[in-house]
Amino acid sequence: MSKAVSRYHPLLVGLHWVLAVLIVAALALGSLVMVRIPNSDPMKLEALRSHVAGGGFILLLMLVRLLVRARTDRPADPSTGVRSLDRLAWLSHRLLYVLVIAQGGSGLVLALQAHLPAILYAGHGALPADFWVFPVRTVHYLVSRGLMTLIVLHVAGALYHTFVLRDGLLRRMRFGARRARPLESREFATPAGDKS
Repeated sequence: MSKAVSRYHPLLVGLHWVLAVLIVAALALGSLVMVRIPNSDPMKLEALRSHVAGGGFILLLMLVRLLVRARTDRPADPSTGVRSLDRLAWLSHRLLYVLVIAQGGSGLVLALQAHLPAILYAGHGALPADFWVFPVRTVHYLVSRGLMTLIVLHVAGALYHTFVLRDGLLRRMRFGARRARPLESREFATPAGDKS
């Protein structure tokens, strides 16, 4: 009989929180800081170096996270008791993976098309007057807005589980013992005191 565990693998827990901080920081740097700096300003080079390096690191960590997730036991899927909310949660989690990888991939393509590795790290050439001349810049922008929306939805879902359902869902994403028990159902345990 297969086993269900009460928490995610410690590596997944660590990657979750590190990626959460890095993704929010990269989105904030891109959408709040870098857009206000003209490409002719030398500060843009410094901001781009951080953004490109951070984006590459995020992409690498996300691929590691997918690999670890595929190879480790994880807790049973949670349930809110509302089928439409459960489906939304299932879909939004998968879309988060897709959009983070799409954001990193589109950023990589944009960096290569604009010759950023040579400009930022070897000092050869100059930044284009406007990154919007590259069609992939539009993709990078749209994916970033999709990511922002999913992050808000993800946080709202976590708050709903914590303060409305009070089902202890966030404990699964903390470090600690991963008690294994026989897996009879993929349903998440009913919150304590709930007889429904």
